[in-house]
Amino acid sequence: MTKENRKSQKQIRQEKILAQKNKRQWIGYGVLTLILIAAIFWNSSRPKAQPLDETRLASNPTIGSDSAKVVITEYADFGCPACRAWHNSGIMEQVRAAYGDDVQFVWKDFPVITAQSPKAAEAGQCAFDQGRFWEYHDALFANAPALGVSDLKSYAAQIGLDAETFNQCLDSGQNRAKVEQSLNEAQREYAFPGTPSFLVNGKKLVGPPSYETLKSTIDAILASG
Repeated sequence: MTKENRKSQKQIRQEKILAQKNKRQWIGYGVLTLILIAAIFWNSSRPKAQPLDETRLASNPTIGSDSAKVVITEYADFGCPACRAWHNSGIMEQVRAAYGDDVQFVWKDFPVITAQSPKAAEAGQCAFDQGRFWEYHDALFANAPALGVSDLKSYAAQIGLDAETFNQCLDSGQNRAKVEQSLNEAQREYAFPGTPSFLVNGKKLVGPPSYETLKSTIDAILASG
């Protein structure tokens, strides 16, 4: 084989290698283009969240009279076993039965226990938007720890919420700002160490309270006028 033929074969191999490299690059560009197109399509088809106004940010699920002399605020997490245990204890119902319109309970989100907790908190706020928070609240605690997005949507349908409206609210993150507001309040303003945490007329109450603890606290407030 002549020197010229050896050079020619070497050039041919180099050209083949270069062609294969160029081909792989173009395939890579094509895949990247398809990914970008898919991302653009997905973002354009994803439900869009509407900014929450000050009225909505200030609104919280409540049970009891707005003119109550005692307001008990619970900062809780649907994925929290201790929150679920306090709910199942029936203490809220005991207090309401004993004090009627003198006491109001307020729910605020403190989703820190599980990876699913923030989305479950958003789901609760979506139910609140339809005026059905407490029913949904009970359904979540009854079915915890099954709090995946598909579970959250299933529970909404089970209690009769408008599924399309609920799903759009949840998928868009419509109430994420509301959940984050309550979370920041619990962590930064009150420095609560865990869930559930409580305020009684704005004052911190250490640990999930027993009925006796709440009774003595409420009685003292009512006695002081």
